[in-house]
Amino acid sequence: MGQQATPVRTAGLGKAVGPEPTAVSGAVLLLPGGEEVSARRPSPVRATSLLRSLGRRLARAGQAEGLAVHTVRYRYRGWNGSEAHLAGDATWAAEEVVRRYGDVPVCLVGLDMGGRAALRAGGHEAVNSIVALAPWLPEDDVAAPVEPVKQLVGRRVLIVHGTTDERTDPELSFRLAARAKKVNREVCRFEVHSDGHGLHQHRDEVLCLAVDFVMGALFGCVMSRPVEDALAAPPPIGLRMPLAAGFGKSLRR
Repeated sequence: MGQQATPVRTAGLGKAVGPEPTAVSGAVLLLPGGEEVSARRPSPVRATSLLRSLGRRLARAGQAEGLAVHTVRYRYRGWNGSEAHLAGDATWAAEEVVRRYGDVPVCLVGLDMGGRAALRAGGHEAVNSIVALAPWLPEDDVAAPVEPVKQLVGRRVLIVHGTTDERTDPELSFRLAARAKKVNREVCRFEVHSDGHGLHQHRDEVLCLAVDFVMGALFGCVMSRPVEDALAAPPPIGLRMPLAAGFGKSLRR
């Protein structure tokens, strides 16, 4: 019996989170998690509450700046090896932003497998920044090509990972950040101590950190001192920056 062909589907953009600006000057693309291998359709409610909460908070923070926030609808649930379907969909979504809104800066914000997609698709010319939350990354394998980082040159990159994450290995995101920092100074990574994959215990701090970074990267808003310090610090200091409890209480927008 022959191998079943992968069904042909198209990616899509969800409707804008919050009121869509009349004049868009920047865009955030939310990239939900996925699976390593699957040709099934993604669940319409795949985006976790963390990503949904972040989308709403970004839409509010960026409303006056003309920020459009959309969730990417994948073609398939899986990354699917060399097909890298989720990264391809992220690239398509960046193209769609350019088609809809013109030459505006784009930030890719991904969680879990969506974090890997954000990092991989970061080389699109419209993308100026990437946020990867608890990114799923492949184990080091001498038989497989190493996860690329050269596409991140010229972008600002924030990685956030819980130190007790049992689904995605925080050490792998540190190693990728260390390689990326060698070709791009604008990389930082925050560790959320004693927090797991969903970043539930310190959700408010994570949301504040991500909003602070995105507003600075897209619109030139002044970033908080911890983010500036993390971007400027040499490795490993800026790649193992602890996310302080209560971060963001003085940054309410």
